[in-house]
Amino acid sequence: MRSTWTDERLDDFREHVDTRFDAVDTRFDAVDRRFDRVEDGIAKQSGRIDRLQHTILVVGGGLFAAFVAVLAAILGLIATQL
Repeated sequence: MRSTWTDERLDDFREHVDTRFDAVDTRFDAVDRRFDRVEDGIAKQSGRIDRLQHTILVVGGGLFAAFVAVLAAILGLIATQL
């Protein structure tokens, strides 16, 4: 390796580094666009998930109420037969 760098070599190195960083910036811009699309998709899905969660709660609550009613009926039947 050289122990000293000439101005010309440093200028070449700087141009090479600038070119590489421009390429990295371009790639990061592409990644940012992809993340924006993912965030937009998540926002659209959020409404569907909220409706699904509401449906699950309504159906689950109905099933729980039916279970409690059947349990009360069974306990009432047992209590009247004793």
